[in-house]
Amino acid sequence: MTETFKVNPQEQAEILMQALPHMLRYDDAIVVVKYGGHAMGDDKVARSFARDMVLLEQSGVNPVVVHGGGPQIGAMLAKLGIKSEFAGGLRITDRATVEIVEMVLAGSINKQIVGFINAEGGRAIGLCGKDGNMVTANKVEAAIRANSDGEEETIDLGFVGEPTKVDTTVLDSVLGRELIPVLAPVAQGSDGETYNVNADTFAGAIAGALKAKRLLFLTDVPGVLDAQGKLIKELRMEDIRALIADGTITGGMIPKVETCIYALEQGVEGVVILDGKLPHAVLIELLTDHGAGTLITR
Repeated sequence: MTETFKVNPQEQAEILMQALPHMLRYDDAIVVVKYGGHAMGDDKVARSFARDMVLLEQSGVNPVVVHGGGPQIGAMLAKLGIKSEFAGGLRITDRATVEIVEMVLAGSINKQIVGFINAEGGRAIGLCGKDGNMVTANKVEAAIRANSDGEEETIDLGFVGEPTKVDTTVLDSVLGRELIPVLAPVAQGSDGETYNVNADTFAGAIAGALKAKRLLFLTDVPGVLDAQGKLIKELRMEDIRALIADGTITGGMIPKVETCIYALEQGVEGVVILDGKLPHAVLIELLTDHGAGTLITR
């Protein structure tokens, strides 16, 4: 159901005056949006996100959605009695697990997002990295974790992959045709096996190959925070390395900003980390002067 707001004509004019220059800036531009598993948990937020993607496409932007699904995969594995283990922040994925991962990511979650976008008047198409050999992955050989004695041990991650090649042929044929591609981070290896790819890494590879104007990471935090816990509005790549070195950026934010650097090095103009639970976060970031998260540029 479409939201309605009571805005007087003067306020409407001011909103349009602020948004129009940004709309022109992103006209026909590619914007890759990584939609996180935790941000997807709320049905109302999911429908709001779908509406924003449709509005972007209707305003001349070419949105590409890459989604995660960690919590949903974990819930399905628990339901089937399959134990989840992690090492180095990545899910250890044996053959039974990778079948569930593909079923959940390329199946139920992907088609749910497609359905939400279509329900809001868009035309979404669900794909994964295996379609048209879009993304080829190599096995991530191993990860390090502490064992029960506190000693480091090397863990075989199984069918966990990292992108080695992106073929944009399928996406090139979809973008600009009033279609919104929704991509699940499942890829095929040169060995013919199916690999579970970290969604952030997958989104970075896709954005880099498409030379996207923006890559947006919808997360469960407002963005990159300083030592006092306040949002940092803009950063350059060299700033990030300094913030990691002095301990300001820690934990799970480190691999995320490293993916931002990778995407920038591949040709993305700017990467933004923002709170996916904030209503209309994508529109606020792209179409207002103040934005909604941390913008990282070269």
